[in-house]
Amino acid sequence: MFIAGFPAGAWGTNCYLVAPAPGEECVIVDPGHQAAAGVEDAVREHGLKPVAVILTHGHIDHVASVMPVCGARGVPAWIHPEDRYMLSDPEKALGRSLGAQLMGELTLGEPDDLRLLTDGSVLDLAGLRFTVDHAPGHTKGSVTFRTPEAPELPPVLFSGDLLFAGSVGRSDLPGGDPEALLQSLARVCLPLQDETVVLSGHGPQTTIGRERATNPYLLQVAGGAGSAAAVRRGM
Repeated sequence: MFIAGFPAGAWGTNCYLVAPAPGEECVIVDPGHQAAAGVEDAVREHGLKPVAVILTHGHIDHVASVMPVCGARGVPAWIHPEDRYMLSDPEKALGRSLGAQLMGELTLGEPDDLRLLTDGSVLDLAGLRFTVDHAPGHTKGSVTFRTPEAPELPPVLFSGDLLFAGSVGRSDLPGGDPEALLQSLARVCLPLQDETVVLSGHGPQTTIGRERATNPYLLQVAGGAGSAAAVRRGM
């Protein structure tokens, strides 16, 4: 499996292009604010052909480039139904104004081909397989995508804003729920093998093993002492 990733936009949100190898079809994960140019650069550099966009959740820093990316390539996008409204109304999702300058540069709305994710579903795209796990807490419709273990390759978890290196996503925005986030960490992350590579929505990559041993939030839920108040202070 080949993965090209880069941070984009005002929030430094990680966008990933995932393919079986350079020169093949690829899936784009979370094309956020100002990610379209980076997507085009990666496509050109690695000879990739985008066939789908998949979204871990609906916050504007993860979906702002969905319309231009899907429109330019004629590809579908997948999002959980609980977060669908955010594609057209990002300010409602954040509970605050994005400001006229930022709103003026955005192309809001749903792509022509929008498909909905369900918990436990499997997406077979670009010769790859992604299992969808509903992981509410950061938003109601947050999901993760995980790839299966393969010979000589560890599985990969695209965690969105559920799990970061050393931290977790914030839960104080509209639709956030600190108790649900703790439950998602326990249900989605703790059962994974230590070798699982975690590619999150912000910050550097990590592994489940490293986070299981050092991340205070995973340590809390593993020990049955999760603190909703602590989760509210996450990123």
